[in-house]
Amino acid sequence: MRLAANAVRGRTPSLARRASSALAAAVLGVTVTVTALPLPAFARGPESLADLAEKVTDAVVNISASTTVEASNRGGRSMPQLPQGTPFEDLFEEFFKRRGQGTPKGDDDSPRGPSRKSNSLGSGFIIDASGIVVTNNHVIGDANDIQVILSDGTKLKAEIIGKDPKIDLALLRVKPTAERPLKAVPFGDSDKMRPGDWVMAIGNPFGLGGSVSAGIVSARGRNIESGPYDNYIQTDAAINKGNSGGPLFNMDGEVIGINTAILSPSGGSVGIGFAVPSGTASQVVDQLRQFGEVRRGWLGVRIQNVDEATAEALGLKGGAKGALVAGVDEKGPAKTAGLEVGDVIVKFNGVPVKSSSELPRIVAATPVGKTVDVQIVRKGEEQTKSVLLGRLEDGEKTQVANVKQPEPEAVNRQILGLNLSGLSDEARRRYNIKESVKNGVVVTKVDPNSTAADKRIQPGEVIVEVGQEAVSNPADVTKRVEALKKEGRKSVLLLVASASGDVRFVAIGLE
Repeated sequence: MRLAANAVRGRTPSLARRASSALAAAVLGVTVTVTALPLPAFARGPESLADLAEKVTDAVVNISASTTVEASNRGGRSMPQLPQGTPFEDLFEEFFKRRGQGTPKGDDDSPRGPSRKSNSLGSGFIIDASGIVVTNNHVIGDANDIQVILSDGTKLKAEIIGKDPKIDLALLRVKPTAERPLKAVPFGDSDKMRPGDWVMAIGNPFGLGGSVSAGIVSARGRNIESGPYDNYIQTDAAINKGNSGGPLFNMDGEVIGINTAILSPSGGSVGIGFAVPSGTASQVVDQLRQFGEVRRGWLGVRIQNVDEATAEALGLKGGAKGALVAGVDEKGPAKTAGLEVGDVIVKFNGVPVKSSSELPRIVAATPVGKTVDVQIVRKGEEQTKSVLLGRLEDGEKTQVANVKQPEPEAVNRQILGLNLSGLSDEARRRYNIKESVKNGVVVTKVDPNSTAADKRIQPGEVIVEVGQEAVSNPADVTKRVEALKKEGRKSVLLLVASASGDVRFVAIGLE
């Protein structure tokens, strides 16, 4: 071992110097001890995953889904209609027959084009030895022929129990044979997984069935904007095309995720894959088994996120948190329970709401028909509302659209980087503002260098409230803004309606 002091000059101490040092130590009665410094710790995975892979491989399956569409001559390429007896009739007929584009006759003796068949390959896994298989919805799509292929090559015809496009899951059923009993794997607890935990994926990438890859949990709670309930586990285990629907295992052989998506400019694995957490998937699977469909709770509100400026404008204690109610469905449970536009939902059924993206998942996971407590903050005061949940309808709006309108010539007042005018009949016609927008002040121009422009306020939109107080003319806006400045507020909260009547909150700085 080379001591650090000897590295300065790059020389080894002479024997004489060593002897004198040893003698001096002996005379003084001192024992010289060289303590080895601890070696740096390096990340190290399990020595082998072979036993784990062998334990669970038989429960992982390949999915082959075929869709056959009967095409007619009207909709596809077919042999051109030529006059009977033309010298080219036989030539064209032979040419199209070679390419599979002949004109077979149906039972009604009418010409029909050839059927078209498309195939997709994916992965899945067995959760019940009676023949229940989980995969992705996008793997099977609208297939009318689905086969589950076991690890030994056995093919079993599958039927669809139910599908959930919003979470991208599908549940299949196959009939096992006496000669080939099925092996199942259990769901694990995805909530216990932490970034850095080891995971293993098995699937059918590029048709190469039974492929094992390993990595770690890279992150949790990823929102890749693929749907309203995004909450993915991110992993660097190799996930490729064909892995969709396959399981992501923890080191106990439990499924903690269903591999669903990849982020890849090349189409191959770049170490960023996404899996639906088992905590989400297991609830969906239970409902598909019970009902053949997913029944989600419905609150009946349109929400938006609370940023720091909005939190300050609302006087929200504890900073940015919760989901800001930007709209209430007139026929929804929230309306009946007394929730209002401007309320901030901070807790739902005892679960804290940290951001607006969490609320839809929490509500959807709550049983339909259950009465829950919803804790809100209204004008700085906490209140609790009791809500009887309805059932989510597909047509429920979750976002507010921005509408751009032409700019008028005349304006009445300028404030916050906005030119404002009253909501007159002329303004309604000019901007095509619907009658559902009953009161407010029309934005006629936006300073491109203002905060309002950064917040995407557009000409033709209507400011309905300023600081949670209704306004009916530009003077009301000015008066309210000045009052908030005197109160020491650093930002003002505007309730802005689009020409079509959709509303959202926008926080504008007052500095």
